Amino acid sequence: MREKAYAKVNITLDVVGKREDGYHLLKMIMQNIDIYDVITIEKIESGIEITCNKPYVPTDERNLAYKAAKLFKDTFNITSGVSINIKKNIPVAAGLAGGSTDCAAVLKIMNKLFQVNADNEKLMELGVKLGADVPYCIDGGTALCEGIGEVLTTLKPFKNHIIVLVKPPFGVSTKEVYKNFDLGRVKNHPETDKVIAYMNEDNLYEVAKNMKNLLENVTLKKHKIISSIKSEMESLGAIKAMMSGSGPTVFAFFDDMMKAQRCYDEMKKKYNDTFITRTV
Repeated sequence: MREKAYAKVNITLDVVGKREDGYHLLKMIMQNIDIYDVITIEKIESGIEITCNKPYVPTDERNLAYKAAKLFKDTFNITSGVSINIKKNIPVAAGLAGGSTDCAAVLKIMNKLFQVNADNEKLMELGVKLGADVPYCIDGGTALCEGIGEVLTTLKPFKNHIIVLVKPPFGVSTKEVYKNFDLGRVKNHPETDKVIAYMNEDNLYEVAKNMKNLLENVTLKKHKIISSIKSEMESLGAIKAMMSGSGPTVFAFFDDMMKAQRCYDEMKKKYNDTFITRTV
């Protein structure tokens, strides 16, 4: 069985508190974009095997897809094994939920493959044990995510808006970013409800202008290049550019395909991982 695992961007990312166990409480608008990995799973006699088209992706128990398969097998007492192939198109350690979306796809496929028929809520319960973005990736689309990522509210679709993405040539550890995040120093939080209202009106300009990601405060300090990518994209006609998730990928909304193409052409000269895509 095969499933497309879509990447996401955060249109807003707010940190609203911290639990005693150290997890941050979030309020963020997530949006799928038309860049995806393809996950194919076949039944085998036993064990969990992973293959991937990118040599730098681990194919052992470090891979989130492996963890998802193991958790699913353990939860539902499945004795057969699985062979998982990941065709990777989403950049890794990029703030685009590449690992989380693969993980969600594994849970969804195994649910069908072994005819467990667990509902999405049950799959999300499993997903949150694997990562904060996984519950969102099970349903995808346009959604408000709260709690540690497990409280989801489906929003009106915000489809077909042009995005250019640029990932600089390094990855960022989400764990490290949250570790260095200081909620006490935050002066201005994203106006998430206001952004949702603009999204409901399909008002791209106001959505883009009011985007805010609190994790930028941490990642930008360490990687000045992110600020210069943002400025350059805006000078090339973006309505606004912002970092996605914990970074380092920068995405920008455009109101015109010609401007987006020009920005893509310029950025691609410097950054190999440059994409032109749309919200889905």
